[in-house]
Amino acid sequence: MAKILIVEDERDIRSLVAKALSAKGYEVFEASNGYEGWYMLQKEKPDLVILDIMMPVMDGMEVLKKIRNHPEFKEMPVIMLTGKSEDKDILEGYPVGADYYITKPFDIKTVLIGVKMMLGEKI
Repeated sequence: MAKILIVEDERDIRSLVAKALSAKGYEVFEASNGYEGWYMLQKEKPDLVILDIMMPVMDGMEVLKKIRNHPEFKEMPVIMLTGKSEDKDILEGYPVGADYYITKPFDIKTVLIGVKMMLGEKI
């Protein structure tokens, strides 16, 4: 089953997503900020990253730029989680390399569908 890295500073959200994905059989890794997430990404080499935008230490856009500029990870699918719901905020991430956006608050089913889509799995 696919390996998924969740990078989210809000523990409750991170835990909710991790439990839902683990229950579906995914191997899940967690990080609480962008710096820790970048480290985990290099160590675990996940198949997909779920990345919050607004985080301490290193924000999600910085991590996304690092992913897209790294030869080993540049094709890795990235789902962005954001509390920002205005179109201009969401559109900012697509040129940087975001593959999919989920706005908070969200239904966990939306995350599961997004993961399946990004991994090319049957929905």
